[in-house]
Amino acid sequence: MLLSGRIRLRTAQLACVLALGGALPPARAQIYSGADANGVVVLSNFATEETPNLVIAPPAEPITPDLQVPIPEKPSEALLALDLRERAAAFRPVIEQVAREVAVSPRLLNAVIRVESGYQDKVVSRKGAIGLMQLMPATAQRFGVRDAYDARQNVRGGALYLKWLLDYFRGDLRLVLAAYNAGEAAVVKAGYRIPPYAETIAYVPRVLWFLGSAANG
Repeated sequence: MLLSGRIRLRTAQLACVLALGGALPPARAQIYSGADANGVVVLSNFATEETPNLVIAPPAEPITPDLQVPIPEKPSEALLALDLRERAAAFRPVIEQVAREVAVSPRLLNAVIRVESGYQDKVVSRKGAIGLMQLMPATAQRFGVRDAYDARQNVRGGALYLKWLLDYFRGDLRLVLAAYNAGEAAVVKAGYRIPPYAETIAYVPRVLWFLGSAANG
């Protein structure tokens, strides 16, 4: 509602606005109002002594691309695979040397390590398994591992355990892997079958898959 019945505009833009029936100005405009000495309502798109009152505020400035805070992206599968290959390559000499010393297939060691730790030598599971081959403290002690965080000792301890299991289960690789995951007592208790544990049931074919991939690669 116009108090005086008369309006003086300070910009041609606002004049066009009112000529179109009072439609709002473009979204980025702001409007100030006031009255001159003659009591005429004055509208302006900037503040002056005559128009000190902001009646329509401009919208907040949008965030321009160069001002946006970057959102960290998850590493791509290709990058993760590259990182995995680099870690595998770093430990290849240790794995191959231990495999020769203990007389266990290096492909088997790699498949177990791939599933157990993804070639991360300092990782610790929620259950307390340590390192590349995820040795539990009792297993590490059983096979003479003094420092489970040492890559060579860790791989050697895991290789010795696998060799023992291969002898114990007469080369039945499915039972060997099940025992490596759940313990040989659990396999015996299950009637020399894979124990009915969800983790173990998923673990055995996964290791076998990587083992087959290594053999075919």
